[in-house]
Amino acid sequence: MSEVKSIDSLMRYLRDVQNININGSVQKRKLRNLGYYHGYKGYRYIRNKSNPINFTDFNQIIALNKFDMELKSLFYPKIMFLETALKNYVLEIVLKESNTSSFNTIYENILTEYRNHSIGSNNYKKSLNKRLKLRDQVYNTLTREYSTQKQVVEHFYHNDKQVPIWAIFEVITLGNFGAFLSCMKTSVKKQVSIELKLNQPCDTNGELTEKIVYLLKDLRNSVAHNSVVFDCRFKTSKVNRALISCLENDMSIKNITFDTIVDYLIIIIYLLKNLECSKTELNMLVNDFEKSINDFRAKVPMNIYSSILYTDTKNKINLLKNYIKV
Repeated sequence: MSEVKSIDSLMRYLRDVQNININGSVQKRKLRNLGYYHGYKGYRYIRNKSNPINFTDFNQIIALNKFDMELKSLFYPKIMFLETALKNYVLEIVLKESNTSSFNTIYENILTEYRNHSIGSNNYKKSLNKRLKLRDQVYNTLTREYSTQKQVVEHFYHNDKQVPIWAIFEVITLGNFGAFLSCMKTSVKKQVSIELKLNQPCDTNGELTEKIVYLLKDLRNSVAHNSVVFDCRFKTSKVNRALISCLENDMSIKNITFDTIVDYLIIIIYLLKNLECSKTELNMLVNDFEKSINDFRAKVPMNIYSSILYTDTKNKINLLKNYIKV
């Protein structure tokens, strides 16, 4: 496929080379809407190209696309809610602990995790470098937001004032927020962990909150940029074992790996419940997810379904419903 191909040529390629049944004007329109390069090429494998999906009919690809889009529609508003809520919880504790909204003062007195390590050690250098990098990223973000006339930033600069921490939280990315949490001293991390009702025996150093934020960041970015999410290919690092133990102990759900999308539903429900969202809202989210996977199951062969959603998915959903009831 080195040469440029028309939509008709692409359909012939799917039929003759990929052995996928695709014909007619309706499926041609659907391929155009889905996109061969952005759509089909992203859906033809699970996580990496060495694990292809054995599609036999174009309607199976459309079903996977529909399922993927439904997942993004389900998760996006919840992740946005969680991002706002987590920032608010942290902001409240940081302001109380520092008694100031000055980022410079907070940087000097709160973002001091590097002091937990011996001066000059590898961990000390790594932590200090993260802290310095965070400061640069915050200032770069403020510069960018000012240049685009972001009012919350522009207002303070035009009045010759420092941009307060609450305004900084409004403009930094979820990844930078995770770095902020990572740089906080342990005593403040522990306050956040307690406020979020995380399992304390699993969070002796108060680091679970930042692990959760980094985990959600990957999903959030994929959803926001309309990337593929159904197979969790967005996951960028190994999930912290203490976080898995926290979820499994508190929720009585086993085999949480974050290699399957239902595990992201699990952590979202966990956080929403800890933030005291209503059982009605939580049940609605689980039911909508269950409906999506059932609809998907009805439209694809079992071998495709089971390669994406593992055999314990139904059990995890039932255990989630039990957890919500408690």
